[in-house]
Amino acid sequence: FFLKGIILEYVQGGEPKTRSIDLLDLRPDTDAIALVEEIQKGEPLITASCKEHVIHLVRRLQEKLGEKEDHKFYLFKVLRAHILPLTNVAFNKPGSRFITGSYDRTCKVWDTASGEELRTLEGHRNVVYAIAFNNPYGDKIATGSFDKTCKLWSTETGKCYHTFRGHSAEIVCLAFNLQSTLVATGSMDTTAKLWDIEKGEEIVTLSGHSAEIVVLSFNTTGDRIITGSFDHTVVVWDVGTGRMLHTLIGHRGEISSAQFNWDCSLIVTGSMDKTCMLWSAMAGTHIATLTGHSDEILDVCFDYAGQRIATASADGSARVYDAETKKCIAKLEGHGSEISKIRFNPKGNRILTASSDKTARLWDAATGHCLQILEGHTDEIFSCAFNYKGDTIITGSKDNTCRIWH
Repeated sequence: FFLKGIILEYVQGGEPKTRSIDLLDLRPDTDAIALVEEIQKGEPLITASCKEHVIHLVRRLQEKLGEKEDHKFYLFKVLRAHILPLTNVAFNKPGSRFITGSYDRTCKVWDTASGEELRTLEGHRNVVYAIAFNNPYGDKIATGSFDKTCKLWSTETGKCYHTFRGHSAEIVCLAFNLQSTLVATGSMDTTAKLWDIEKGEEIVTLSGHSAEIVVLSFNTTGDRIITGSFDHTVVVWDVGTGRMLHTLIGHRGEISSAQFNWDCSLIVTGSMDKTCMLWSAMAGTHIATLTGHSDEILDVCFDYAGQRIATASADGSARVYDAETKKCIAKLEGHGSEISKIRFNPKGNRILTASSDKTARLWDAATGHCLQILEGHTDEIFSCAFNYKGDTIITGSKDNTCRIWH
C-alpha cells in the first residue's frame, strides 16, 4: 500500500492484474469500517474474506497520517563510498538498504542502519549511471552503464543474473515496473528497451524519438511507460505491444523530467524551456502549463497522492503547485544556486531539495518555509532520497561521499 491508496493484486484469466484504490480524502478520524464498506460497494475485488485486511491497512495509514511531524535530521554517517564521483543514490522500499552508482564502474550496496558497505557489484566496463531497486520487493538491482549494457543483480548475493545487451550508446535511465516483471532502459541511441527479468531477454524496442532519451517512468499499473527526450517531446507507450500511443508535443526545450501521478491519470513534464506541463495520460492532451521559473526546470515530481507537483529549477528556487487548480501554492527560496533534485517525503508534507550550493534543504510543503539546511558536503549535491518512513535521508555529492541523515 501507499500513503494515499492501496493496490489490489488479483488474477484474471490466468493473468496477474493490479488495481489502485484512492484514499485521498483519508483523515486520522475517518471511520475505517464505514470507508471500506463504501469502497466495497463499487469494488467487487474486496470480498468478505479480505475486508478485514483492508480495514487493517486503512487503520495503519491513519496512524501514519496522525503522527506528529517535527523530525530534525542529524548527520549519522559520511560514507567515502567511491574513489570517483557518485552518479546516483536509491533506497529499497523499507529503507533498510541503499545503493550508490559511480564513475568508478561499480554499484555498492549499503546497510542504512549501520552505514556498512554490504557488497560491490562489479562487471561494468564504464560509468554506472542509472541504478534502481525493484521496489517494493527490493531483492533485485538494475544498473545501467555508459558501456551500453544493463545488468540485473541479486541484492542478497551480489550475483549478476543477466547482462542486457542491445543498445548502441550509453544507458542513462532505467526503471522497473511495480510488478517487477520488466526493466526498462533509456539510451543516448534514441531508443528505450523493455527486458524480461525472468528470461533475461529483450521484449521490445521503443523507437520513435529523434534524440537521446534521458528519462523514463512506468505508471503504477504497469501498462504504460513514458520516455522523455532531448527532442523536446515525451512519448506514451503501450507496454504490452510497444506501440506509441501519444506524443506529448508542446515543450520548446529538452525534457529533463517526466512522471505519472499515482492513479495514472496525469503526466507531469519538466523542461529546459523553464516550464512544467501537465497532461492527460489517457488522451495525451495538454492540460496546463505551470510557469514562474526564470531558468531551466531540472526536476519535477508529484507527491504520492498526486495532489501536488514540485518543481526544481536552475534559477535556485523550487515551487509547489496544486495539481487540481494549477496554481503555485508555495515558493521555496534560499538555495545559493541551481536545484537539481526535488523529492516529497512519503507523507507529502515535506520536500527535500539538492543543490549545487553544496547543501540539501528540507521544506514545509504547504508553506514553503525552510525547516532545515543539511550542510557538510564540500561539492554539489546531485542526488537525494527519503526512505519510505520519511525519517532517513541520503544525499550523494560530487565530493565522492554519500551522507546518511537520521
